[in-house]
Amino acid sequence: MPKVPLMTRRSELLMPAGNLRKLKMAVLYGADAVYLGTPDMSLRTKSQFTLEQVIEGVDFCHAHGKRAYLTLNLFSHNKDVPKLHEYIETVRRVKPDGLIIADPGVFQFVREHAPELPLHISTQANVSSWLSVKFWQEHGAELVVLAREVSYPELVEIREKCPDVMLEAFVHGAMCMTYSGRCLLSNFMSERGANQGNCANSCRWNYKVRMRMKDGTVQALDINEDNADMFEFLLEEGCRPGELMPIEEDGRGSYILNSRDLCIMPKLDDYLKIGVDSLKVEGRGKSEYYVAVVARAYRMAIDDYYADPEGWTPHKYMAELESVGNRGYTLAFHNGRLGNYAHDYEQTESLAQWEYAGVVTDVTDDAFLVAVKNKLEAGEVLDFVSPISRETVLLRLYEFEVAQTGEIRDVVHGGAQTTIRIPFERFDHEDISELKARFPAYTVLRKEKALSEEQWNRVKFDKAVQKLEMADRRDDKVYAKRRDALAESVAGKVTERRFKTNRVGVEGCCGKGCNGCMMFWQDDTYARAREALLKRKQGEQLSNAEAKALVT
Repeated sequence: MPKVPLMTRRSELLMPAGNLRKLKMAVLYGADAVYLGTPDMSLRTKSQFTLEQVIEGVDFCHAHGKRAYLTLNLFSHNKDVPKLHEYIETVRRVKPDGLIIADPGVFQFVREHAPELPLHISTQANVSSWLSVKFWQEHGAELVVLAREVSYPELVEIREKCPDVMLEAFVHGAMCMTYSGRCLLSNFMSERGANQGNCANSCRWNYKVRMRMKDGTVQALDINEDNADMFEFLLEEGCRPGELMPIEEDGRGSYILNSRDLCIMPKLDDYLKIGVDSLKVEGRGKSEYYVAVVARAYRMAIDDYYADPEGWTPHKYMAELESVGNRGYTLAFHNGRLGNYAHDYEQTESLAQWEYAGVVTDVTDDAFLVAVKNKLEAGEVLDFVSPISRETVLLRLYEFEVAQTGEIRDVVHGGAQTTIRIPFERFDHEDISELKARFPAYTVLRKEKALSEEQWNRVKFDKAVQKLEMADRRDDKVYAKRRDALAESVAGKVTERRFKTNRVGVEGCCGKGCNGCMMFWQDDTYARAREALLKRKQGEQLSNAEAKALVT
């Protein structure tokens, strides 16, 4: 492995912007830069930006001292060439901080017709070596986005041999089961181009085994406990006769193509140590909650590393990232060869113990106005996640006031586009002026999510696999234990859901001393627990042992 070069520059956090709201949330929650595009001339076929919104978004970034990069990473056909003149003139109006390009012809065209524009090489160019980086640098590229398949040892060597060009690497987001967008499965199954930001995620679908009978009819092969021992399904590759590879299917199907999500957070210090210029998060199609929480987690992690490199650990930031839906996290190609732990063969659901509760749309003189994103019930605990402060604020509500009508409800639904009013008087342990400053418009709220037994076993399975991968070791017993528990719960089909702590309902207490918790702050039973909790940070929960000792 090449010698690790010393850190010479500060890394930027680069977040995706699928629409204007997501762009603003990314900036407010800590992004140094965002990347965005319009559907016509980039690979962002799902982009929700109009030209006017692109201009507004770039202006918003610049007003906040942040950077904005535009995508022009199409692979051009003859029909696209006449559009380039008009597009380049439009880009000049927008004044981005960089233009992301994949096609060498488009790159040369922009160099000739708009030499003032900083050019970045897209990940679609599949740059995987220092030789390719030097090629693009010598032709005028200011930044090169490396392919996801570049390992950390390779990245170190590229940084060492190419010290005078900016490098960008993916650190978080979905992983393709094939080679970075080159999959043909999406095109074949749904005629949606995986290489155009429009992947149908066909690799994550559940596939069923079918039998073709002699009479030409096709029937489902129903595998159940009575006949499961009668079958074994094997794959034989054409050039490897006799090498039979097992393929398994549960009652819902098979997920042999499903990759876990990339998360470099456990090794983020490696990237910061060698001075990777831009740390890129994938997710232009993800929710605004994803954008906000992921940006916040990486912002804190990056800042804390620069403040104390030797004392840096990833654990508290991983806890934040686990509150965002994911398919289990993997280091992917960080160590080189992709291992089995990078894939989840049991379940493909994007899962988290928390979910998006709402977003602050306005802060009035006496209340927050919150657009509800998921169902809220009486007794629900809302976690206000500040874009300014690291400390969140917990609030337990026993009723919800509809902002438009003043109607009081026990339940509100996210799909109904309801806005609720949360008076500041509900926060019985906060300074109101400070509260208003810490939670401006675009602040996201989350709440704990009730999971089924199958989902809880998936969470445990993901954590076990992640620990093994981080330690770079195999433990087939640990892996099999968690995998089998998940498989059994899948087969059991138990639909009952439960919370990790008592986070919903008017009975019980989560032991975190939430604002507005009538039971905890008013019941004499919790007198000693209240005294202990007041000496701690907001939201720091009593342990089970403490709860037993302090609650009378």
